[in-house]
Amino acid sequence: MESSSGQQPGAPAGHVAEASHGSMPKLALAAIGIVFGDIGTSPLYTMSTVFDSGHGLVLDRFNVLGVVSLIIWSLIIVVTLKYVTLIMRAHNHGEGGIMALLALASSSVMDRPRLRNGLLLAGVFGAALFYGDGVITPAISVLSAVEGLEVAEPQLKPFVVSIALVVLIALFLVQRRGTAGIGAVFGPVMVLWFGVIAVSGLLCIGRAPAILDAFNPFVGLEFLMRNGWRAFVSLGAVVLALTGAEALYADMGHFGAPPIRLSWFGLVLPALALNYLGQGALLLSDPKTVDNPFFHLFPSVALFPMVVLATVATVIASQAVISGAFSMTKQAMQLGFMPRMGIVYTSEREVGQIYVPAINWLLLIAVVGAVLGFGSSTALGSAYGIAVTGTMMITTFLTFYVVRYAWHYNWLLCVLATGFFFVIDLAFFSANLLKFVDGGWFPLLLGAIMFTVMSTWHRGRALMIEEASIHAGALPLGKYLDSLFAKETIRVPGTAAFLTIDPSTVPHALVNNLAHNHVLHERVLFVHVTNLDVPYVPREQRVAITPLGHDCHSILVTYGFKDVASLPQALRDCEPKGLVVDPAKVSYFLSHATVVATGGKGMPVWRERLFSVMAHNIGNPAAYFKLNSNRVIELGSRVEI
Repeated sequence: MESSSGQQPGAPAGHVAEASHGSMPKLALAAIGIVFGDIGTSPLYTMSTVFDSGHGLVLDRFNVLGVVSLIIWSLIIVVTLKYVTLIMRAHNHGEGGIMALLALASSSVMDRPRLRNGLLLAGVFGAALFYGDGVITPAISVLSAVEGLEVAEPQLKPFVVSIALVVLIALFLVQRRGTAGIGAVFGPVMVLWFGVIAVSGLLCIGRAPAILDAFNPFVGLEFLMRNGWRAFVSLGAVVLALTGAEALYADMGHFGAPPIRLSWFGLVLPALALNYLGQGALLLSDPKTVDNPFFHLFPSVALFPMVVLATVATVIASQAVISGAFSMTKQAMQLGFMPRMGIVYTSEREVGQIYVPAINWLLLIAVVGAVLGFGSSTALGSAYGIAVTGTMMITTFLTFYVVRYAWHYNWLLCVLATGFFFVIDLAFFSANLLKFVDGGWFPLLLGAIMFTVMSTWHRGRALMIEEASIHAGALPLGKYLDSLFAKETIRVPGTAAFLTIDPSTVPHALVNNLAHNHVLHERVLFVHVTNLDVPYVPREQRVAITPLGHDCHSILVTYGFKDVASLPQALRDCEPKGLVVDPAKVSYFLSHATVVATGGKGMPVWRERLFSVMAHNIGNPAAYFKLNSNRVIELGSRVEI
């Protein structure tokens, strides 16, 4: 019924953000609201986590300058040079994100099967870690914002977790309504947020102008060399300032690279730098504010309004990550790494605005568990970095293969360009591994679960297709039809569409239908769906028709990993190619395979059973392909893997 392919057609037209969304200022404003929410709210918890007493870092002038220098230069090197300058060039027909990068990297080494399989495993693990980020980001962001109530009124401390849970539950409950309405205010709110944190930092710099020495990169290097092990441990908290960097790349397909770069250089980077400098200046002048330096930047009269603004900003940051999890799930389904789950399109104009109920409720359960289990943003900070740095490291790893094998740059240049960033990513990742016992196990556990699910589904689907092809191998479709029509066959009015796993063999549903009903429709369509490693397939290239005689036709439907899979629409697209079909009058025959785990073939028994459970209980092909349930007939078959 469905397969994937590494073929790449020409770049599709009509999916360039600048051409479809308006002027550069409008795009830049939208990007500020969607792309930068996560990294923009990092100042809420980064500095307090770095100087948490559990890390053993003494709060003195030298260390404050060193930490702020590391944060600023990490923003410059990792975000500006790595993501904005290099990785945003590695787009897949305008689309970014780790799944798009994985498709691009794997397709560039199609002639190296073992290497391609290795890249697929690495990319899938990076994508799995993103789900861990999707759990930690809403939890730590909203919790850190609500913790501002403790600064404004210490007596409210017992209510912080409860308030944060109410906000988070409400956020997940409204996902089914879509973000089209509230999305319009994201940009202005985040512009206000960045303006406020920039001004608050700038005003505080005057208390201790010496903090400006942090712009000297050697201050950060000296901090690393003099503090040794403690400095290495502190990197696990410094990296919190970089959370959300992947969003710059992942959301490139929505806005295009120029608006994201304009927003970063024009507002976001200066605002973040000023705020971190301001927090550093505050700590130099008043070390007692180390419990929450961000909120101590503001006078008492402004604390409650800032808590409200921070909560709204963190909700926006959380929304971006949740929407990203929905989008990545859809891409993973199209690329064959996730079961086909129900997808709700929440906007009639924006195809990227989707809602995946199953993922939404799983994320909500995990987020609530994280808030209750960790209890504070500082504790969650110990769990946060591993997922972020793991994904960053894998992104750099995949980029090397794109630069080397897709762009064909010199090998040494590729090693130097990506190796520099990989060493930095590895340092951050290694520092975060030290926090495994303190909470780092949580995102790794989530990532391991998702990796197991994704890799098992991908392998199980391949085994099932292989097994089905073997059983059908004795029945090539052409010969089967010739033998069928050589005999007297009763044909009834109407059109039947049989979804096939292999377009060259006979679908089980056809054999079962003839065995039980002894009739064949007057028009028969054999529909095979395949997915390419590109975001979109142009509509005029989406359908290919092969006449088989006796009013039977083989139809190949091709989608990209961001296309909306709709078989009724695909059948309408057959009309310009000479085959007129009314999808509303088609009977769709699906083969419902009962997967039986046998062991000793392609996977361990426990993985085969896991795949069998997913195949039986997750996903609805009729809903996924937008079929009218009243026109669907399912016929059973048994497949052993």
